[in-house]
Amino acid sequence: MKIEILGTGCAKCKTLEEAAKQAVAKIGGFHSVEKVEDIVKIMNYNVISTPALVVDNVVKSSGKVLSVDEIVKILKES
Repeated sequence: MKIEILGTGCAKCKTLEEAAKQAVAKIGGFHSVEKVEDIVKIMNYNVISTPALVVDNVVKSSGKVLSVDEIVKILKES
């Protein structure tokens, strides 16, 4: 599973990235977490506000910081 955090490096983006890493550790298995700061790549996802959570190239959330448990739920559903 490929997990991407879209954001330009703000505090909320960093918080979401850390929560995503904790969620991956919680569910186990091999999943990559990548931070995407390139504005062109972010725009390719049609994301209006960051931070955004992308799982396997599908935007699952944008504009808010999700909790670890919310991310775990999204990952289990994906």
